[in-house]
Amino acid sequence: MSSLVLGISIGDPNGIGPEVVLKTFSDARMFDFCTPVVYARADFLESQSKHFGLKVPIQPLKDRPQRRTLNVVDCWKNNPEVEYGKETKSAGVYALESLTAATQSLKNGTIQALVTAPINKASIQSDHFAFPGHTDYLAQELGGNALMFMIHNQLRVGLLTDHVPISEVTKMLTTEHIVDKLKLMSQSLQKDFGIRKPKIAVLGINPHAGDHGVIGTEDDQILAPILSAEQIENTLLFGPFSADAFFGSQEFLKYDAVLAAYHDQGLIPFKTLSFGEGVNYTAGLSAVRTSPDHGTAFAIAGKGLADHHSFRQAVFAALDIVGKRQEFLQINANPLPIRDNKKTKKRD
Repeated sequence: MSSLVLGISIGDPNGIGPEVVLKTFSDARMFDFCTPVVYARADFLESQSKHFGLKVPIQPLKDRPQRRTLNVVDCWKNNPEVEYGKETKSAGVYALESLTAATQSLKNGTIQALVTAPINKASIQSDHFAFPGHTDYLAQELGGNALMFMIHNQLRVGLLTDHVPISEVTKMLTTEHIVDKLKLMSQSLQKDFGIRKPKIAVLGINPHAGDHGVIGTEDDQILAPILSAEQIENTLLFGPFSADAFFGSQEFLKYDAVLAAYHDQGLIPFKTLSFGEGVNYTAGLSAVRTSPDHGTAFAIAGKGLADHHSFRQAVFAALDIVGKRQEFLQINANPLPIRDNKKTKKRD
């Protein structure tokens, strides 16, 4: 995969995004796996590299990406005035310019996958970005019904609802919405992870999955009927499970993925089990996008303390998924025709 061109949006310049990107590629072995293209400014990354005492080969992108260097698309007219750890509107503007330029490259095929460094969801808001995060923005730009999918080794947790207030969760959980997310997860497991017949566990919406209607009726009236009746090709569905003991009892190890009802129900156990190594993958899109499992970490920005391992894992995950998609297409390119046994018997 060394020739794969990997795009990177730099995130909020006041956060730890530039630091984790540079730390990842200060390890020269990373260039054996991909050719990275960062959307920012070359002189900005050089100054950040000096600030953190890192040695990273950096050069502006001219005609085509060069191997064994951090290629930089100068998408900023000027360098940002970095104010580590501060939420500023100007930093949000720079973050959005990086993201939009990288997304455009992903759409036109200049890059083959995208890894996004963390943005500040408040400062990036504007007339051009009115989304709760990357996931919804990329769903609009790339087309598709996106699924927020957290991955770490064999632990995979998807969300029925992601960045929405808890008061809105049950309003969104219609039969159509749940079935759509189940199909997205199944398709992703088959196409992006090479699991031919995935087993999906679905967590209950209410505490104790409603306790047979004692603590809410959504599990009995909405989830359970779907899971007992819905037939998704090459997929086994299980649940709804009581969420409180599901992870602590290691029950999740029996399944290829877990579908949680809302953000914290899925992400609190996921980050407890994988923090620093987990990856946020946006399934269901026409192109591959991953990100680290953390935010801008303003409290430690600029201090050289940021752990880059989640970002590095996001790079590897993007490369793996691109490879799995190519493999899936090759395997399914020329399927054998289905034999009609009835006609064959008549001829015999």
